[in-house]
Amino acid sequence: MRTIAASSTFSPANYTPTKISVRSDNVIPLCMKSNTKPAFRGLRVKVKVEAPVKNINDYIYRQNFTIRSFEIGPDRMATIATLLNHLQDSIANNISAAGLLGDGFGATPEMTKRNLIWVVAKMQVLVDRYPAWGDVVQIDNWFSDASVKNGTANHWLLRDANTGETLAQANSVWIMMNKKTRKVSKFPEEVRAEMAPITMDYCVSDDIKISKLHDNTADFVQTGLTARWSDLDINHHVNFAKYIGWILENVPILKTHELFDLVLEFKRECREGDGLKSFTTFIEHGGNAECQHMLQLENGSEVMRGRTKWRPSI
Repeated sequence: MRTIAASSTFSPANYTPTKISVRSDNVIPLCMKSNTKPAFRGLRVKVKVEAPVKNINDYIYRQNFTIRSFEIGPDRMATIATLLNHLQDSIANNISAAGLLGDGFGATPEMTKRNLIWVVAKMQVLVDRYPAWGDVVQIDNWFSDASVKNGTANHWLLRDANTGETLAQANSVWIMMNKKTRKVSKFPEEVRAEMAPITMDYCVSDDIKISKLHDNTADFVQTGLTARWSDLDINHHVNFAKYIGWILENVPILKTHELFDLVLEFKRECREGDGLKSFTTFIEHGGNAECQHMLQLENGSEVMRGRTKWRPSI
């Protein structure tokens, strides 16, 4: 394996927008050109030197959605939740379009046999521009190898479907959990074989490390949070988009700034009835700001840690 230096910027010039509703025949993800290896902002990409050559467009799944009026708010919280929900849906749609959908959210037939489900371990979202009411957003989704042994990586590119302008990009790592025991599982070779036709042969390695936030150093603390039935997803734990609302309520600059960089690292699942506390530290950098977050069960167990970066609202 060798490491390729990541690009620090994204160039929309690498793209040729097309109107495609399912799998794309003419799309280049993120900073890729047709004759180059992949590069991701803020990440390092490890590529097998003798990896077999295959058209990268064969791996891309594409779908569109329209931003509705109730998904737009002055503090962007509703829009962020909307984007995350559509990102999650595109994974299941990608697997379904490949003919691999078993029982449950994105579970393959071999996963269903073993009572396995996907759970997100880590995610980063970078926002260039928030979509407006009525905008049609185009999502490109694809899988690749992950830097963790028992996981897979998933990536998204969001663009304005009419202009091709880049709106956001995201990367994530997913692992497997046994639906009955609720314990993390190894990645079965049978599942890996199922996923191979839609998994790109490179590995995105994440350099971002989030240190644990101790409750006695937090600038803001919110208590009394409770996971309700309506917060759960198909796997009967809290939908990761719900965590965003819990951590952002502690940010003191929601009215003057907008979120442009979000990193989440999940430590354990949160289920119906669980009580939580939300901790936040806040640091200003000129006109921008950075926050560190932690969600903790009432018994002290860490559920999630996160980092957010903010810029003045336009």
